Amino acid sequence: MVNVIAVIDIGKTNKKILLFNEEFDIVYRNATRFDEVSDEDGYPCDDIESIENWIQNEIKKIQEEGEFTIKAINFSTHGASLIYLDKDGQRITPLYNYLKPLNLEEYNELYEVYGGKEEFSRKTASPAYGMLNAGLQILRLQKEKPEFWDRVDAVLHYPQYLSYLFTKKITADFTSIGAHTAIWDFDTMQYHRWIQDKDIKLPQPSNGKDAIVSTINGQKIAVGSGLHDSSSSIIPVLQNSNDKEFVLLSTGTWIIAMNPYSHEKLTQHQLTNNCLCFMTPEKQQVKSSMQFLGRIHEVYLEPLATYFDVHIDTHLELELDKSYCEELIATGKRVYLAEGIDTDFEANPSLLSQFSSYKEAYYQLTYEISKKVVAGIDLILDQNNALKEIYVSGGFNRNEMFIEFIAQMKQGVEVKIPNCKNESALGAALLMKDYL
Repeated sequence: MVNVIAVIDIGKTNKKILLFNEEFDIVYRNATRFDEVSDEDGYPCDDIESIENWIQNEIKKIQEEGEFTIKAINFSTHGASLIYLDKDGQRITPLYNYLKPLNLEEYNELYEVYGGKEEFSRKTASPAYGMLNAGLQILRLQKEKPEFWDRVDAVLHYPQYLSYLFTKKITADFTSIGAHTAIWDFDTMQYHRWIQDKDIKLPQPSNGKDAIVSTINGQKIAVGSGLHDSSSSIIPVLQNSNDKEFVLLSTGTWIIAMNPYSHEKLTQHQLTNNCLCFMTPEKQQVKSSMQFLGRIHEVYLEPLATYFDVHIDTHLELELDKSYCEELIATGKRVYLAEGIDTDFEANPSLLSQFSSYKEAYYQLTYEISKKVVAGIDLILDQNNALKEIYVSGGFNRNEMFIEFIAQMKQGVEVKIPNCKNESALGAALLMKDYL
């Protein structure tokens, strides 16, 4: 039998289990999707019960089939998602959707008591994002759902809850806590004072390499505490960077530029321009720019196909036209996106009448997305940076136009595709290598 590390990799859309062998090659992969359900307010959310059952059944099936021996399990999930447990260890609430509306004005007191919105957001490296700030989800439950909050005995981030399913241990990790949660003070590198003041009990985070040996279906397996997917995706690149300074673009619904070489504190200017900080499993800051630009790409594909009467995947068949990319950059035209911070993430089909062909319309969209990404990269570089490489992981690394626009706008910097796939899952696996 082949010794493997199993990684449960949970995105908003795809849920995957991957097995890595001793060379960290993927020897097994299974992916699925689940229809959303509704929370008690009727708002769409992930079907956490089905996800739990799928994970546990997948692990059991692999064990029973006998081809692989699971030596360790780890977890990589999207952020901004919390699970609340009662004193018996039972889940209390649904897995609330981080896109669910939250009226920030109702939480002004939090900001005012701790230095005002700007200073609080700077210290916590968390722009005021509503439900995307997991700490505000806790306050929301306290404020609006006392019937739930009165039963809460433990609060877990999503990766740690999946770990808990196998270990029954309450854990925390730096990558989840540091992901725009508004609960971590990046000046003191500990929980922000408001957590203690509000009498919220949160577990102390541990190093991501620590695992808990548990008996799962009769077998001893080391179970990691899990980590935030974006922070996980930078681990393989760091291991192979040869000490060259780089920025990693993690692309999907969100496009996140991550700079692990920044030693300067987050500034107010950066904060108000969609910058924040993540953390590595070892508690180091990773200055980042986080923009919802993949979403803009997604919502325009169908209107583009309808308007120009083509297949929705026509963008995948477009040939790269480098000179046209150069022409668009030189023109600097703006059609789809606002000059500053974007707030409208729905398509505006009427804009397409400005274009005579699908190619023109799609290239313009990709150019504007790329321009925002480059602006985000520039914002997170230290003054005396020595940037040499930009790595592009995720869905956009197959988009030749996107890669070309980035390369032309960042001349002198090499744009590269990491020589690994499933970076977030691989990062989670690498943390468990001592148990393989």
